[in-house]
Amino acid sequence: MVCKVGRMLKEDLGIKDEEKIFIGTDESACNPILQAKVLNHAGTDLNVLLGLCVGHDSLFLKYAEAFNTVLAVKDRVTGHNPLAALILLGISN
Repeated sequence: MVCKVGRMLKEDLGIKDEEKIFIGTDESACNPILQAKVLNHAGTDLNVLLGLCVGHDSLFLKYAEAFNTVLAVKDRVTGHNPLAALILLGISN
């Protein structure tokens, strides 16, 4: 599943340019509810979430019908790189 399924431009959601990660660019926001519905339609038995934003994972879990587990979430602190902290600590080796 691609993160940006059902995406919308952040400006259309009322997000200002200075609030974006990359100011002056077109950024889109994902749609975790549609992502869950697409996987429901596909009839998945298990969804493994990797890299959904904090909060978006909660919406996905609310609407997904299959069993779910979260491997890692992302946030702006790590630059949307959910495993950066583990890599820096050398845990991933």
